[in-house]
Amino acid sequence: MIQDIEPRIFDNNFKNKKAEFRDLFLSYQGDNVLVREEKDKLWYPSFSDFAQEYPNLKDNAQFLFAIDDISYYLIDAKGLDLAEGWAYVSTNRFRTESKYWRSFAGAVGLQLKRWYDNHRFCSRCGKKMQRSEKERMLFCESCGLQTYPMISPCVIVAVYDGERLLLTKYKGRVYTKYALIAGFSEIGESLEQTVRREVKEEVGLKVKNLKFYKSQPWPFTDTILAGFYAELDGENTIKLQEDELSLGVWVNREDIPPAEDKISLTSEMIEAFRMGVVKL
Repeated sequence: MIQDIEPRIFDNNFKNKKAEFRDLFLSYQGDNVLVREEKDKLWYPSFSDFAQEYPNLKDNAQFLFAIDDISYYLIDAKGLDLAEGWAYVSTNRFRTESKYWRSFAGAVGLQLKRWYDNHRFCSRCGKKMQRSEKERMLFCESCGLQTYPMISPCVIVAVYDGERLLLTKYKGRVYTKYALIAGFSEIGESLEQTVRREVKEEVGLKVKNLKFYKSQPWPFTDTILAGFYAELDGENTIKLQEDELSLGVWVNREDIPPAEDKISLTSEMIEAFRMGVVKL
């Protein structure tokens, strides 16, 4: 999955440190990220790449995280794609990059950028938020409000009935491949309760024998995903929630198409069922 970047080591410990020329930086324009143009992989810029044209670029860089001994920083500057050989490309590339450490770095960087952008001002008193020098936290000097990166719990549910797996497709999304039941936990709800509610809401089915499979950080939507397999309990007629899903079908194990990628918990769970490697 996208976070499986071994042997490289992701270190998300906050550091109040100045950028060095050898460090890399992430620059975004909307849903686009700055990369080297002629590379067929996500090649992020270092401060040394821009030292001649932007000698002070690293002075205002925001530390993000480190991978191995290289630190990553966030840069908010205009016109960087005017430098020869650099261009902004769609962050959809994060889903197709074969080297997961590159896509994971870009996706987590974008997640943190959203957090910074969405909390420029205090939600309590409206004053400008300040960045802590001790931890990854924003605070309001006026009223004392503190805020940390927000992560929402979400479930992924593989509903099975013997040798059949329930596959779905989202409605109105760019992603058109097979998916599983998914949804966010509500206030006062356990993950198991979320599983049962989401399955009932999206396809009108009841489930039993819930089995936790694995979790995954999913920076694209600021979530932590919890994967469950759940056995059909009773009636198998699908009643589709049409404002959420365009398709819901039972597919026999041997007819499930092989996974095209292994970036997501969803694709891994579908593939694990197809290959019969998960004990249910």
